[in-house]
Amino acid sequence: MTPGLIVSLLAALLGLLLLAGGIGVLRLLGAHIRMARRLAGAREMNVGELLDADDLPEHAVRVVGRVRCTDPLVTESDDRLVAFHRDVEVKLPGGAWRSIERRRETRSFQLWDHDGALVIDPAQAAEPLAAIPHVWRGDPGELDETYQPALARLSASHGPPTEARATTRTLTVVDRLLVLARPVRDAAGRTSLAPPPGGFVISALELDEAMRLFGGDRRTWLVPAMLTIGIGATLAIIGLLVMLLLVIGGHP
Repeated sequence: MTPGLIVSLLAALLGLLLLAGGIGVLRLLGAHIRMARRLAGAREMNVGELLDADDLPEHAVRVVGRVRCTDPLVTESDDRLVAFHRDVEVKLPGGAWRSIERRRETRSFQLWDHDGALVIDPAQAAEPLAAIPHVWRGDPGELDETYQPALARLSASHGPPTEARATTRTLTVVDRLLVLARPVRDAAGRTSLAPPPGGFVISALELDEAMRLFGGDRRTWLVPAMLTIGIGATLAIIGLLVMLLLVIGGHP
């Protein structure tokens, strides 16, 4: 193998390592960069604009409107919701988190403004919802009795869990939402909203707040992680291209 091939191979391998490392850091941070980019990059339109448009946008748009629902979920504290997402996890002795509950309850609702309304089914939403999460942390023993069988099974196979956390995200009937959706029109001329690939991206926050939320818990590490991904991808591509050119050029 020629020195040129060796150098290009090493550059490609280094690039792949940097790319994998940057992606791993984003996952540890809880960042959702792709969702943030899709929501921020879409054209913003209100419901009335879509209903009045002669030609609908070809791509997904960020639709703005308020929630209207005649049959909301009603909690014990009398909150009226159209989406309730709760994840309960426990930390195993080795440090890994294991899910013991993933609860999803939703109600279809109208996204409306004074010029009309369009129906959204939040069961087709991408996760996570861009809503301020309510996080509880504590001792696994503080979880109610419905979780005890799962805790007993995990204790038998991995040892007693050392910590528990519950993360809850909700959308309420009083929220103003931003929804990444694909506008479609049927043969009868009726406009509706379909989920784009990956599902509706739904935010109960203003756009800048949603971007901060999607950025994860430790945003000071976000830019270095993104730079690492960019450098890694560039190195990998250049290394592979140089290797290909050397092989095609007859320098094996």
